[in-house]
Amino acid sequence: MTDTPQTDRSPWAVFWIFLRLGLTSFGGPIAHLGYFRQELVVRRQWLTERSYADLVALCQFLPGPASSQVGIALGLSRSGYAGALAAWAGFTLPSAVVLMLFAQGITHYGDALPTGVLHGLKVVAVAVVAQAVWGMARNLCPDVPRITTMVAATCAVLLVPSVWVQVGVMALAAAVGLRWCKPPPGQAHDPLPMAIGPRAGAFWLTLFFALLIGLPLWAGASAHQTLALVDAFYRAGALVFGGGHVVLPLLQAEVVPTGWVGNDAFLAGYGAAQAVPGPLFTFAAFLGAAMQQPPTGWLGGLVALLAIFAPSFLLVLGALPFWERLRGHPRTQAALAGTNAAVVGLLLAALYQPVWTSAIHTPPDFGLALVAWVALMFWKWPPWLVVLGSAVGGAVLAHAL
Repeated sequence: MTDTPQTDRSPWAVFWIFLRLGLTSFGGPIAHLGYFRQELVVRRQWLTERSYADLVALCQFLPGPASSQVGIALGLSRSGYAGALAAWAGFTLPSAVVLMLFAQGITHYGDALPTGVLHGLKVVAVAVVAQAVWGMARNLCPDVPRITTMVAATCAVLLVPSVWVQVGVMALAAAVGLRWCKPPPGQAHDPLPMAIGPRAGAFWLTLFFALLIGLPLWAGASAHQTLALVDAFYRAGALVFGGGHVVLPLLQAEVVPTGWVGNDAFLAGYGAAQAVPGPLFTFAAFLGAAMQQPPTGWLGGLVALLAIFAPSFLLVLGALPFWERLRGHPRTQAALAGTNAAVVGLLLAALYQPVWTSAIHTPPDFGLALVAWVALMFWKWPPWLVVLGSAVGGAVLAHAL
């Protein structure tokens, strides 16, 4: 049963909604955006399809983990600063806690799962992303210019898989929107409720750059290990476009050569991070907990986790007030119409590579993905039940074949 608009505006309600997403959102950042859309746009109607696509477009331009930033923005628009923190905590803590436990040798998550379960979780990501692409394309690509933009964006990203190509494609799509996607006269603007204004946004952006510049200087002048840890993980979260796997080389360069974490432990943690739901940036919690010098354990994991996500908070809080003003202007709406079509194209490209290519290897894999997609689209099963069913289906197929 869906909560009423009044009851799901409290930070606690936001936390529980995102906690359920954090426990069931397997499949990486593109799949996360699909889960968010199904739960918060389609089911709970927190915002419109166009507003959600605008948020996704903004977070694609910002450095850091796009899906986590979308979650933070959704929590902020729903329940202010407390809602932003609640959304992040609910979505992030399940995987972070499991990875910190793994780092301390208390659990071995991947080895404890029956054969085929992890593959089933990869397969369900195909269905989730396919559902999101289908629904967003119907709403955001209603005419020939936007369908063409979507297809062109898909082909460009598949031909040259680079985060900079993605940024360039979205910039070109904005130009296409300005030329061919004029908003109809009198079209209503569907604003996001913002708890912060431009002055607060300017403060958060200033703090972001102050920490980015100041932390390396402070850490260089001090021998304090905790400060060096905060600096390393803050820079990793602030300077990476594309999020997810793109941050791994930066983290390895920070923690392995310095002797903070052994290379074997780094690779073991990376493998465990693939088996948990939620954002891949929670790999930082594993690294902090696995440190060979203080802070380590739970404290080290918490410090690393907060440090790597701090830039995401500051950028979202800083950019959203200005973004909300911009997206209300007719020319910006025209540019966003093209950009949103490109966002659908990027999701479609990601549906093929890496979501489809990493999960669909045999005809039974395709059959399981098809059943999961039908369960989401037409049987209207809740995503958590489809995830559970796909995990069981993966285990059954592994033993049957």
